[in-house]
Amino acid sequence: MTTPSSWVLPVKHTGARKRFGQHFLIDDKILDELVACIAPQANRTLVEIGPGRGALTARLLDKGALVQALEIDHDLVAELARRFAGHARLQVHAGDALRFDFRQLASSHRLRIVGNLPYNISTPLLLSLLRLEGAVEEMCFMLQKEVAERLVATPSQADYGRLSVMTQAFCTASIAFEVPPSAFSPPPRVDSSVVILRPHSVLPCRFEKLESVVATAFTHRRKMLRHTLAQRFDAATLAALEVKPTDRPENVTVAQYVALANCTND
Repeated sequence: MTTPSSWVLPVKHTGARKRFGQHFLIDDKILDELVACIAPQANRTLVEIGPGRGALTARLLDKGALVQALEIDHDLVAELARRFAGHARLQVHAGDALRFDFRQLASSHRLRIVGNLPYNISTPLLLSLLRLEGAVEEMCFMLQKEVAERLVATPSQADYGRLSVMTQAFCTASIAFEVPPSAFSPPPRVDSSVVILRPHSVLPCRFEKLESVVATAFTHRRKMLRHTLAQRFDAATLAALEVKPTDRPENVTVAQYVALANCTND
């Protein structure tokens, strides 16, 4: 893909900042694969978290997408403004994704949210986005491989935990492909993965109820449920859901956690 000359990066650019967990995606092949996963549509809005220097942004705009980009680094916001000056299909917001109200960007269509998420905030940010009940159509993110594997882990696997349950209760999650450190500048010390999250059309339970049950269970991951969940649910409820007091949190399925959440009076 050829990037329009007016969008070429300036010779002097903002360097990556550790406090923001910045690792800029620079591999053209990986960028094209990421765009293929996102499948942008002409005149449809995409919300991009962490556009950085605009490598992905430029490709999304090339496909005719309308891009609402959210960047926390004010120097990069200024750099993006210079690079894409006068581009009508791009709006850059300066702000922290953990505090930003994404619902304000929703219009007649549910949100499609994409981006190369900073590794240092990926888990809390994902949990925050899962709270946007009914407002999101799809999410496609570049994540640390370890986090991606937690998203898709199944019961009794080592990676299965709070993030697995919360994600799979509200979304269908899949890993599209893996990305080596060499695709970034500066290169991270870990591998990355691109994940696709598609929220379920029907909510299985209230987010807060499930979050409370799952947090209680996984606070003491190695303890049997009779020391944690059994204090919140009587024996008859656990038996009806085939949850054994001698089970540990990683042995309980997503469906069972949802059912437990729906039994609470919180």
